[in-house]
Amino acid sequence: MPNIWSEEFGAAADAPIVLVMGSMSQGILWPDEFVGRLAAGGRRVIRYDHRDTGMSDVIDFEKDPYTWDDIKDDVLRVMDAHGLDSAHLVCHSAGGLLGQLIAVERPERVRTLTVIGSSPLGGGEGAVIMRALMGEPQPEGSLPEPTPEFVAFYRELIVAPPPRDRRERIERMIAGDRVLHGTGLPFDEDASRRLAERLYDRARDLDAATNHRLAAAAKPDFEPVGVLHRITAPTLVVEGTHEPAKPGHGALIAERIPGARLMTIKGMGHTLPPEVHEELAGAILVHTAAG
Repeated sequence: MPNIWSEEFGAAADAPIVLVMGSMSQGILWPDEFVGRLAAGGRRVIRYDHRDTGMSDVIDFEKDPYTWDDIKDDVLRVMDAHGLDSAHLVCHSAGGLLGQLIAVERPERVRTLTVIGSSPLGGGEGAVIMRALMGEPQPEGSLPEPTPEFVAFYRELIVAPPPRDRRERIERMIAGDRVLHGTGLPFDEDASRRLAERLYDRARDLDAATNHRLAAAAKPDFEPVGVLHRITAPTLVVEGTHEPAKPGHGALIAERIPGARLMTIKGMGHTLPPEVHEELAGAILVHTAAG
């Protein structure tokens, strides 16, 4: 089993929140200020790096392949390592798929579920994005497509040569951050650069994160269909008004999980900028207190 890097904040006796970031993403993409607000609100907060990201182990995928089921099980391993039989799961993007699946399969381990900027489990989000990038029509009933800005950027990225050095890599990371940030709030390029430099410098191997794509392809039926009605954990679904990657997907999650509540944050895209920390952290503190 790979070693998974994690850290925790707040008092050990407080109600635990485990933060689950999206595909190919390090745990520090949960901003320090946001994490601090949750801890100051009386929560024991844990964030971690997925395998093949940040300071967690890098896997030789050809020699030891894994699937997204294994990445999902890493969430439970993090909980076990911190002595948690159950926790509040707060999940972002593809991490929301992991959280939804854990809530379906292991309901006893999920006190509440918060899903931010994600898609409904079993909705075929990956196929929708790929068809959009390839310029192919979407079948009737598919999830909404990403924004044109998102599609244009990642189409270009697919054919772009690999970055030659640290500077080029960081510039590309900033460009991606700008697209994911959306158009609803001012983009702070200096803050994005500081984050990109931090992500670059703490990663064992930045390229290893692409193994997550191989892991998803290794088991394309990772996402069961038609199971969201089985989630019993109180669920909060959060989506920004300027979500570029998964616009409108949050409402579909909320429709399919019994009793789920949809929260819309004005101006927010697919990232977690300082302007949304107070509102988002406050909602999570209320939600986890009720749960």
